[in-house]
Amino acid sequence: MTGEGLSPAGLERLHDLMARHVDAGKIPGLITLVARHDGGSDDVHVDVIGTKAIDDDTPLQRDAIFRIASLTKPIAAAAAMILVEDGVLDLNRAVDEFLPELADRRVLRSLEGPLDDTVPAKRAITLDDLLTFRMGFGTIMAPPDTYPIQTAEQELQLGTLGPPWPPTPHTPDEWIRHFASLPLMHQPGEQWMYNTGSTVLGILLERAAGQPLETFLRQRLFDPLGMRDTAFSLSADQRNRFTTAYTPDPATEALGVVDGVEDSYWNQPPALPNAAGWLVSTIDDFWAFVAMLLAGGVHDGDRILSERSVELMTTDHLTPEQRASAGVFLGEHDGWGLGMLVPATVAPASSIPHGFGWDGGSGTTWRSDRARGLTGVLFTQRAMTSPEPPAVFKDFWSGAYAAIGDGSQPSPR
Repeated sequence: MTGEGLSPAGLERLHDLMARHVDAGKIPGLITLVARHDGGSDDVHVDVIGTKAIDDDTPLQRDAIFRIASLTKPIAAAAAMILVEDGVLDLNRAVDEFLPELADRRVLRSLEGPLDDTVPAKRAITLDDLLTFRMGFGTIMAPPDTYPIQTAEQELQLGTLGPPWPPTPHTPDEWIRHFASLPLMHQPGEQWMYNTGSTVLGILLERAAGQPLETFLRQRLFDPLGMRDTAFSLSADQRNRFTTAYTPDPATEALGVVDGVEDSYWNQPPALPNAAGWLVSTIDDFWAFVAMLLAGGVHDGDRILSERSVELMTTDHLTPEQRASAGVFLGEHDGWGLGMLVPATVAPASSIPHGFGWDGGSGTTWRSDRARGLTGVLFTQRAMTSPEPPAVFKDFWSGAYAAIGDGSQPSPR
């Protein structure tokens, strides 16, 4: 479906760019969504290319189910804001009320030091800290076992510092108890550190809502938005639409299976419904969530989130120093809102891509560029191997911006 504001020639170029990756065997299949939004109306184009798996010539369908990885994070952030609006949670209140395991934190004097060389935390961890990734614990861009805290985290099987698979064996209560046995890496509120805040957030949401995380998400987000295929696991009748997940060999670029279909991790509910990256979804389900944010929290006339909550989610909360320390993830143009990347407060709108959104390590990317009225979503089966965007992402964003059809061509990131 192509509407006014999307260039047919640009969309054809985008298709050709994406088809090259599939034809070259770099990706079995992919789905792109490009939307032009202006004044509350959306013109949406979806393109489906390739197959579900390398060894399966069944054509990919629009309702194919993908592991969306870290695109789970903004969904969890929206759920948190629903509880804030309900008066159950407060951005600036300590999480100790629902997560007493995290009271009285200790903080490492140095990453290089032993785990018992700590100082008291200057203050408690807040919900805002979890959402802005400033809780004081997260990904270290160093080889495993470089620092004692990495070794300890791996021995506890928390799964916060590396790939999302295999999933942690712990239930939410077990996970938070094990996590609480570790010190923080930084004082709460001082340093941006990726990922762990969302895992902790999911456990907080369960306890604050008084029900399993997926039940709460389904009642307050998935069902109201019509996101029928979004979940932490698959039902038996969904498996024929599930895609195989691959990762490239660092030396040869050959694709190896990291999660199949018949033996998938997602064939049963996880012990921990991980809000950092364990949801599966379809392109249309995810677009329903994004379109709701673009509409200021409204879907089909029903309010899901307040405009203020959407504004808070999509506004940069980091200091210049915090953005600089997160450069490998955020780059020079971007900051962090609540659960997602957003344009940095002081950065010009000149990057590709620009706007709010995020990337998923399983091979997914999304940005909504309000300045140019463009949203792009790409679902692939090829895992990212570093925070640096892979070639298929770069080609997608180059083609997506060309499809606007207004001559607006920002410079590459």
